[in-house]
Parts: sequence; structure tokens; C-alpha cells
Amino acid sequence: MFESFFTEQALQKSTPFMSDDFLKKYKNDTILITGAGGSIGSKIVEKLTGINFKNIVLLDQSEFHLFKLKKKHLSSGFNYEIADIRDKRKIEYLFQIYKPKLVIHAAAYKHVPLMEASPYESIKINVNGTKILGDISSRYNVKKFVFISTDKAVNPSSVMGATKRLAEMYISCLQKESKTKFITTRFGNVLGSNGS
Repeated sequence: MFESFFTEQALQKSTPFMSDDFLKKYKNDTILITGAGGSIGSKIVEKLTGINFKNIVLLDQSEFHLFKLKKKHLSSGFNYEIADIRDKRKIEYLFQIYKPKLVIHAAAYKHVPLMEASPYESIKINVNGTKILGDISSRYNVKKFVFISTDKAVNPSSVMGATKRLAEMYISCLQKESKTKFITTRFGNVLGSNGS
């Protein structure tokens, strides 16, 4: 009960990129969601099922999470792609095939204590993975790129927060030289999420 409440609060309609008005602008476009099987990504997917989009691509490196999504949304006509956001060739290939116009980037390592013990892995996913996605989005003329960050990126005191802050800074720099509109939105802890 509490898990559902807090997750819904994190993705309520007042969140700008989750509003019906914002999403309906992309009805005739392809949307790509990274980390689609995660706690936040899967809630975004649920929200999108209410709008008849041209094409939605759900990307995750977890076969298990994508399988669970597919079982839940069998009749939705989503495209399911297993990929690691650090794999530049695979990500570029997916952009060539699907030509997304809205990218919602929710893929990340979020577990603070584990990332303290594995800072290299945190940098590879949270910083380098975001860089790869941002660069390719800019090159393929994505209209909007929504980066899901964390409140721990504010004056970061942990490896996870610092890596998300670095990723935010990179996205901000890309904004200055790209036609793609880059948006960063920060979430607090989502109770029951993979990283909380």
C-alpha cells in the first residue's frame, strides 16, 4: 500500500514531463524510455499506456524486468529492447532504427551504499551512459531529452549523488550547443524502488 502511494506521488500529474498536455505533443512520434523496467521507468510506462502513441520503445539491460513489463502490457504494442546504455554501437543502432523524438532517461544505478563500494560502476552507468545517450540524442535530432536525476545531486555527499550531478552538468553543457531540448528533473526516494 505505501509503496504504491509513494511511487504514485513521485509521478503525479503535476510533474511537468508527465502531464497529459506535454505527452500528447508526442503522439505521432516515437518515444524511447531507458531503465523502463525499473521502479520509476515502469511507472512512466504505465502512464504512457493511456495515450495512443505512434511507437514506444522500452529499453532496459535487465531481461527479467523487461519480461515482467511484457507480461503486464502484452496488448500494448510496445517495442522491447535489451541493451546497456554504455554500449554506444547498440544505442546508435536503436536510434537509427526507431528515430525517437522524445527520450526519457531513467536508467541509473541508484543504491547509495552499493555505489559507495563500487564508484567505478556508478561512473560508468550514471555519467558515461548518460553522456552516450545525450550525445546520440543530439546527433539524431531528438526533440526533447528528459533526464531523471535525484535530489541527492544537490550538494552531493555520496558517490551516487556526485555521479548524477556530473551527468546533470554534462546535459546542461550539451543544451548550449544542441537543437535538442534537454530537461533535468530530480526525484527523491521512491519507497520500494530498486535503489531505496
